[in-house]
Amino acid sequence: MKVLSQHAESVFSEKQKQSLLTLLNDEDPAVYLAVRERILSFGEEALTWIRPHTLSRDPILRRRALEIVRFFEQMAADTEFLQFCLTTGENLDLEYGAFLLARTEFPEINVAAYQALLDSYASDIRETLLHQAQPEAIIATMNEFVFTKQEFCGNESNYYDPENSYLNRVMDRKKGNPINLCLLYLLLARRLNLPMTGIGLPGHFICRFQDASEAFYIDVFNQGRILTKTDCIHYLIQTPSGYRRDFLAPMASRRILMRICANLHLIYIRMHAADESKRLHSYVVALSR
Repeated sequence: MKVLSQHAESVFSEKQKQSLLTLLNDEDPAVYLAVRERILSFGEEALTWIRPHTLSRDPILRRRALEIVRFFEQMAADTEFLQFCLTTGENLDLEYGAFLLARTEFPEINVAAYQALLDSYASDIRETLLHQAQPEAIIATMNEFVFTKQEFCGNESNYYDPENSYLNRVMDRKKGNPINLCLLYLLLARRLNLPMTGIGLPGHFICRFQDASEAFYIDVFNQGRILTKTDCIHYLIQTPSGYRRDFLAPMASRRILMRICANLHLIYIRMHAADESKRLHSYVVALSR
């Protein structure tokens, strides 16, 4: 009798799934929202019978199946990134963390492909650097490749676009905000074993190249313009925060990632995107421990 009851429940479950799939391509948005909520209640088990319909010939069913699959993938990426934030130290793997963050918004990205592209960029730069020894020449070579050959630039026209803060989209569109352009610059420099660090100024982010005797500050958002320490101090004096020596100290990888998340959090608040701002706030809290 117990086996029969289990079989009846299983049959009912399959019938229920088919009914939900039939309703999933209903043109009424209200019906879709109700069906979507019911499907989500199955948890990740629903992926096994929803995923095949991402290839459906029915455009409505295909689009909605993709939306549901993406929701579950974002949930998994969110959990993975939070776990990373909670279990790593100050000198976390910044590149790995940046791509984990990107997957919380773009779970479908091929991280290995982006890393291969960074490897390729670094390889191209390395060929020219073999003939360079002076810091100014090394920085000029980096700038020539990044800003002239590859045409990366600061997104001044849409500074608060969230995509400026996700490394994959910065690489796709070849534009971003100061901290993420610096992130790209740092990841290339690390592949080249160059003494480059990130400097978190109030309201701006730059890189620093430190050789044995001198520091060179690089404004990556402004085409890699080289600044002196005096230039940086003058900038700081003009800010509400004023000058503090620690503002010119290298920022640990964890603090860079936290600042990226904090920037995104403020951007989503500005956009009145409540769910996104809540998600980013949880990352900031995890990274600030």
